[in-house]
Amino acid sequence: MTNSQKPNTGSYCIALQPICDANMVHVADELLYRATAGASFAVIEDGLIATARACNAAFYETGVESLCGRRKLFFNAPREWLLNPALLPPSPEQVVIEVLECVEGDEEILVALKHIKSQGYTIALDDFVLTDATRPLLDLADIVKLDVLEQPPTRKQVEHYLTRGITLLAEKVETKKEFDQARAMGFTLFQGYFYAHPETRQSTAFKRGRNQSAQLRLLGELQKPEANYNELERLLVQEPQLAVQMLRTVNSASHNLPHEIISMRQAIVLLGLNRLRSLVTMLVLANDDPCNMLLLPQALTRAAMCSRLAARDYKANKEPAFMMGLLSMVDVLLGQKLELLCDQLPLAPNIKQALLAHEGPLGKTLHLVKAFEKGRLTNASDEAIATLNHFFLESRSWANKVLDGMDN
Repeated sequence: MTNSQKPNTGSYCIALQPICDANMVHVADELLYRATAGASFAVIEDGLIATARACNAAFYETGVESLCGRRKLFFNAPREWLLNPALLPPSPEQVVIEVLECVEGDEEILVALKHIKSQGYTIALDDFVLTDATRPLLDLADIVKLDVLEQPPTRKQVEHYLTRGITLLAEKVETKKEFDQARAMGFTLFQGYFYAHPETRQSTAFKRGRNQSAQLRLLGELQKPEANYNELERLLVQEPQLAVQMLRTVNSASHNLPHEIISMRQAIVLLGLNRLRSLVTMLVLANDDPCNMLLLPQALTRAAMCSRLAARDYKANKEPAFMMGLLSMVDVLLGQKLELLCDQLPLAPNIKQALLAHEGPLGKTLHLVKAFEKGRLTNASDEAIATLNHFFLESRSWANKVLDGMDN
């Protein structure tokens, strides 16, 4: 790529990808960025600038605690960043510095990594491949990330890392079977899309005793313009786990309620139908399933982004846009087709059209948010992408506050 063809570096996009432990508990996130919207590969000339912008947005504009709560944040650091301590992000106790796969263990890098570790940062080696040039990096690594899809490691290789006291993170875990295999080999951290496949949740639905029929009736009642409070209470009684989780969540500080809630009816009245609708939908989608809990931050962030964009672009009511965003991931979260859900719930026609065909103002909003998540915004202006990045960070911060309430 020539200089005249270099893209404008103001069009970078940022996102977060969850990392879980062996129990599928969400323990960390990786900060992702693309130098250009729509870029299918990294643009090396702009990587340093894109890293700086992503770092500024995540660490200084939003803050790592707002972005990730108490979880670790993995941060990709090019060679130039490793060699310049002034560029390192704040919060060393929470940040994992990822040494990119193109970085070799020469003397200059080793000195820099020793300094970074002395500041309290955790060091991870991204997409690590053991060679004579990279071997010295192992002496300073806390975590090694291995590609189990395209370059699956042997047991001997895994044992070599484990005997050095290194934590292993399996990258590109695509299926539950691959997750189980990697865990059996000794991996304790995992990253990939295995939790996005509906089949991984079929075995857990009956173990937890969930009454999906009651859940869908509950969602249906909440969609009615004049919901029946007695019916809502009756349905919640049928789902004691959901009811307890709801009370625990609304009692948390994140909801800023004037009194502690001691009954279902009190929760319904104090929250109001709009807030109750969003909360119950979120809890039903989570379904007490570790796979769903990994995806819930994305679902909540998408919903919040949709509500913000709809209010800005179409002066539309936020609640339908928020509900649309949440329900747009129901096929993954509940293992159920969107068409079936739309048949079972009395959704407004504009929400159905948006979910099934991306039609209407809400459909355009959903399409835009999905494109942003995938980094496919080739026709968007730098100003539009900057706004989307801002909305993403705001929405992610809000989602973390809500999820903190669920953890209490």
